[in-house]
Amino acid sequence: MLAPADLLDRLGGIARGNLLQEYGVTRGHLRRAVASGEVTRVRPGVFAARSADPLELAAAVHGGSLTCAAALRAHGVWTLPSSDRTAHVWLGGSGRAHPHPDCTCRVHYSPGIAALGVAPLAEVLVHVYRCLGTEAFFAAYESAWNQRLISAHDRARIRRALPASARWMLDLARPDAESGLESLLRLRLHLLGIRLECQVSIHGVGRVDFVIAGRLILEADGRENHTGAERRHRDLIRDAAASARGYETLRFDYAMIVHDWDAVVQAILPAVNRARA
Repeated sequence: MLAPADLLDRLGGIARGNLLQEYGVTRGHLRRAVASGEVTRVRPGVFAARSADPLELAAAVHGGSLTCAAALRAHGVWTLPSSDRTAHVWLGGSGRAHPHPDCTCRVHYSPGIAALGVAPLAEVLVHVYRCLGTEAFFAAYESAWNQRLISAHDRARIRRALPASARWMLDLARPDAESGLESLLRLRLHLLGIRLECQVSIHGVGRVDFVIAGRLILEADGRENHTGAERRHRDLIRDAAASARGYETLRFDYAMIVHDWDAVVQAILPAVNRARA
C-alpha cells in the first residue's frame, strides 16, 4: 500500500478521505500522516499533500474546485496575462462555501457538482466568459478546441450556457487556430469589419496565418515560436518569397498584439486599403 502522501501525489495532490480509504488507507494512517506533517487536513474529510497547488488547495478549503484563468493554465489552455492571483472557486449549482482565514476567494456557481482539484474545462470556459470577458473567452475557447480538449458535447454545453448575444463568437471560432495571438487578432479585426482568410497555403511561401484581400499577409509571432536568429532568418526568407509573388507581409509579436493594439491597427488599416486598391 502506498503511503497517504504518495497516494495523494498520484491523485493530483488533494482527495477526500473516503477515496483514500478505497485504496487501503485507514483513518489511523491519515491521523499519523497529518500528525507528522506529511499530509494536511484541508477540512473535515479532505486531505492534501505538500505538493498540492496553492490555488487548488485554497479552492478545496473554500469548498469547491479551481476555475477561471488559473484553471485554464492547469488545463494547458492559452490565456491572457493576468496579475490576479485570487482563487476562483466553482461551487457547482448549489454548493456551500467554507470561508477561511485570509479568504479572498471569488465564487462561481453553475449547474453541476464541483469536485476537488481543477474544474472541468467546459465549466471553466463558461466562467471565463462571465468573469474575464469576450477576448479571454474566445482565445481560450479556440485554444481548447485546437488541442482537442473539448468535445462536441462540451461545445454544445458551452453554447447553451452562454447568453444568446454571445453565441456569435462560437460561430466565428475555428479549430485550427494555433495560438491565442491568432485568435485575438482575428476577433479584433472581425469587430473592425475586416474579413480574413485563415491558415492559407501559398505556393513557394508555405502556410501563413491570415490573408486579407488576396494580397496582404498577417502573421502573429508568438513569444515561443518566433524567437532566435535562425527562426528570424526563416521568417525573412518567407517574407521575401511572398513579396516576389506580389504580397505584402505584416508581422506582429506578442507584445504588440497584447499591449500595443493601437499600433497594430494603425499598420493594418492602410495596408488593407493598399491591398484592396
